[in-house]
Amino acid sequence: MLIGKINIENAIVLAPMESITDISFRIICKRFGADLVYSEFIASEALFRDVARSYQKMTISDEERPIAIQIFGGNLNSIVESAKKVEQKGADIIDINFGCWVKKVVNNDAGAALLKDPQRIADITSAVKSSVSIPVTVKTRLGWDDSSINILNVAQLVEKAGASAIAIHCRTRSMGMSGQADWTWIKKVKNSINIPVILNGDVKNPEDAKKAFDSTGCDAVMIGRAAIGNPFIFREIKQFLNTSSYELPTIDEKIETCLETLSLSIQYKGYPRGLYEFRKFYSGFLKGLYGASNVRQKLVLSNSFEEISFILNDYKKFLKSL
Repeated sequence: MLIGKINIENAIVLAPMESITDISFRIICKRFGADLVYSEFIASEALFRDVARSYQKMTISDEERPIAIQIFGGNLNSIVESAKKVEQKGADIIDINFGCWVKKVVNNDAGAALLKDPQRIADITSAVKSSVSIPVTVKTRLGWDDSSINILNVAQLVEKAGASAIAIHCRTRSMGMSGQADWTWIKKVKNSINIPVILNGDVKNPEDAKKAFDSTGCDAVMIGRAAIGNPFIFREIKQFLNTSSYELPTIDEKIETCLETLSLSIQYKGYPRGLYEFRKFYSGFLKGLYGASNVRQKLVLSNSFEEISFILNDYKKFLKSL
């Protein structure tokens, strides 16, 4: 997969996820093998108005490169100006979201709402591409609903508009996150354009990733929900693609990585925000461990790193004694 000067074969990519793919989690995913990471999506209107929290979402570490910063919006001027600010902050790639299905975004004429007007998608992509010197990519869906699947047209339009790659969540907007992702469209898109095509949707484990590459010819697979609290999936996929087998994380690894990610969250966001916002990750890191539910209840009530570290290390000793 070639995006600008970034060249990665069989790339495994961390998907953009609101309130999930902050800098601390991106760094950890990178350490476990993610080839390309995406930021949380950022409202172009907020960047245009210099909202502080939006700028914080653009905090970048050299350790996580290459990184794509994702923006969304429906106002052409705002999205162009925000793209310039993203480039100034040092992003390697600017990604434009044309696929977010949630009502709040769609009702503001952004995200998947633009699937109803593919030419506007092309116009925005072209305008952003003309305003920056780094690669511009897009992320979208198959269409608005089953009766209006227009991904082939959208893909061709964004390629002509100058997009360097397209990521496709293989569901329609009306599906949201329900139903089964339809990967069959990826091969059709690959046959209709020349830029890299990234498959997103229902890649839940290494076996799924291999099947996605083998059955669709995609240039990369994008991991979303399966990575939440489970950065180990990137290493597992890499191992499976290379050797047809993979190692699951040990108890030590799960606990230590959880604490490491929490520490990074506090480092970059400060205390107590970094601690509080990390709470959603405990269930993922502890998934499958005996007695995890009770431990998680203690963790979400804890208010210091030291207390959390004590609880998790004590839990680790307990698990090893079983």
